[in-house]
Amino acid sequence: MLKLYNTLTHKKEVFRPIKESGVSMYSCGPTVYNYAHIGNLRTYIFNDLLRRSLKYLGFKVTQVMNITDIDDKTIKGSQKENIPLKEFTKKYERIFFNDLKELNIIKPSHILRATESIQEMIFFIETLIKKGYAYKASEGIYFSISKSKNYGKLAQLEKSKNKKARIKSDEYDKSNPQDFALWKFYTEEDGNIFWEAPFGRGRPGWHIECSAMSMKIFGPQIDIHTGAIDLIFPHHTNEIAQSEAITGKKFVNYWIHAGFLTMKEGKMSKSLGNILTLENLNNGGFFPLDYRYLCLLTHYRSSLVFSLENLKAAKNAYERIKRKIIELKAKKIKGKDLTKEYKDKFKKAIDDDLSVPKAVQIFIDALDNQQFDSLKKLRLLEKFDEVLGLNIEEMKEEDVIISKEVINLMSERETARKNKDFKTADKIRDKIKSLGYSLEDSPDGVKAKKI
Repeated sequence: MLKLYNTLTHKKEVFRPIKESGVSMYSCGPTVYNYAHIGNLRTYIFNDLLRRSLKYLGFKVTQVMNITDIDDKTIKGSQKENIPLKEFTKKYERIFFNDLKELNIIKPSHILRATESIQEMIFFIETLIKKGYAYKASEGIYFSISKSKNYGKLAQLEKSKNKKARIKSDEYDKSNPQDFALWKFYTEEDGNIFWEAPFGRGRPGWHIECSAMSMKIFGPQIDIHTGAIDLIFPHHTNEIAQSEAITGKKFVNYWIHAGFLTMKEGKMSKSLGNILTLENLNNGGFFPLDYRYLCLLTHYRSSLVFSLENLKAAKNAYERIKRKIIELKAKKIKGKDLTKEYKDKFKKAIDDDLSVPKAVQIFIDALDNQQFDSLKKLRLLEKFDEVLGLNIEEMKEEDVIISKEVINLMSERETARKNKDFKTADKIRDKIKSLGYSLEDSPDGVKAKKI
């Protein structure tokens, strides 16, 4: 049976959906004010692996993802670029979904924009005011965490002793719980961005957005809620508090969080100025699925330490898989039917809190097994790829692309040979071999092949 690590209980639990008819899965989406960096994209790859795994195991999944297109960052960004908010956010939304497509991430069943759910947010805030969980202050409407019975349980936090402490910003001190804004009253800094509400003109706070959008589709309870670990507090903690105050029911059964991607020097973030985007990787000679493959090699809850060396190794390994798959498609070799043996191992790995690195190794072991009937092997690997998302059905000979580094070395070798500097030419051949390619000299020129 599938077991998932639940952040709320801090242990692996057997997954049992609320309804037999299907799984409700809510994934925190992007704030569309800039490019998503590869750390952000790792989380969306994890979301995709979870959804694919659930489907592979026989569950019907409905996934909702929000688009935060109204908050402090989007307003400031649109003002800085001097373009309307909607035009500004649409630009980065298009870039984001193009990145997902390049990474072979299945698009969510429902995509909800915050600006299209304002009335639901206003209704929820009115409900919280009537129930005594929210109050009016000079800057807006705030949620009183002192009224929330189990506030901070997800993040294992103690309530703030200062009951008058309030925070207007969407992000704040990770160790200091404070009353948070549900609705921010209009100020001149907001320009023409505001909505009318019974409690005053303004705009929603960040946290109420996800509660409103999840309940818009799923109602009061969700099976699974995903996100990166930095959302545990304050965002997901605040989501729980306001949602359960509104409905009186447990909001989410399984909270599942993905670990950080870090650079050698620490966390990757826009504020630190050390971000890498998918476009940066493309410009460096890597392809999106090279990066996806790299992410598969580290368990989703573990920190992934990123380096170009690691990415290059993943690229070479993925190229090897491509070459092997292409060779397999051309073969019709009879052999043993080892389908059940490998299928059982693969399922066992997925059932254990999505142990995808183990699943990848099982995939490779099956691929390399020369006794496995080639046709049955290919069919099984295509089935495994429903989880891994490496797109092996589309692999063709032209997909095995020679890297720019090897192309440049081949050119240098040809120059050395023309100059009769055969010692240098041999050294370059050895260098090319160390990168995973062999050279074939022929009357038609030199050709490089993956080893």
